Amino acid sequence: MYDVDEPTVRVRNIGADVAVGDWVIISDDGERVETVIERFSAFTRRASFEGNRAVAHTIAANIDTVVLVHSLTTPPNQRRLERELILAFDSGARPVVVVTKDDLVDDPAATIASLEAVASGVPVMRASGISGTGVDRLRDLVPPGQTMALLGASGVGKSTLINALVGGGDLLRTSEVRENDGRGRHTTTACELVRLPGGEHGWLIDTPGVRAVSLWSSGTGIERAFADVFDLSERCRFRDCKHEDEPGCAVTAAIAGGTLDPRRLDAMKRLVAEEHALEEEQRAWEKAQDKRGMRKQRPRRSGAEG
Repeated sequence: MYDVDEPTVRVRNIGADVAVGDWVIISDDGERVETVIERFSAFTRRASFEGNRAVAHTIAANIDTVVLVHSLTTPPNQRRLERELILAFDSGARPVVVVTKDDLVDDPAATIASLEAVASGVPVMRASGISGTGVDRLRDLVPPGQTMALLGASGVGKSTLINALVGGGDLLRTSEVRENDGRGRHTTTACELVRLPGGEHGWLIDTPGVRAVSLWSSGTGIERAFADVFDLSERCRFRDCKHEDEPGCAVTAAIAGGTLDPRRLDAMKRLVAEEHALEEEQRAWEKAQDKRGMRKQRPRRSGAEG
């Protein structure tokens, strides 16, 4: 195994499931990855390419904190944040929501409140690579020996923020966003592992802009991302309440009373249905692989809590 302070070593990973952040054992001849050390966390989503959508795509591994980056210059996207939180909770890492570009808006309060409404107790903080707001606080979330991954859509300011976190300069390229929809080009085209300077902090992983946040098999991610709905459901009269027209439903009562946004319940139901559909696809894919004698052992899911 190579130490992180040694020069970069390029080896082949043919047949090895390797993601940025993995620890690996390299063969004695230094030519290939021999073993991937078991991960303690992994940010995993459904593969985004057609024809292989029953397969997992691990964006980053062995991360301690995952930062979900949203921009103040675009309307708040609660539905996207809910999906990101499910993946983050299931990853085994601790999620943090960061809103960027506060230097470009006069009053960020409404956007922040909208994201906090679905953040389920996850901290929502401001950070700007231009103004410097929140950069030190965010950097302090990465002590020595830990790794932080940044995830967000293109154009939300991840690369600018990482440049500020590493002490300024243009370590990572940035680009302008389109004025008509606020989207940016993919300045990060592959995951990059960046070490914070000074020896007082750990590592950062910058990920490519993720346009579609596709779920993977959830552990407790949905329950934790929708903790408010699940807490209410514990008070329903019937254990199998569908939160529709059943008497004694605490969830529909909260909606009627104005304490729960009905869009929140609708989003949860859609995501639960999406997860069930994915599980059916996975079973069909595994059955097909078994018939062909090609099925590989499924990677073990981390049991770590965020």
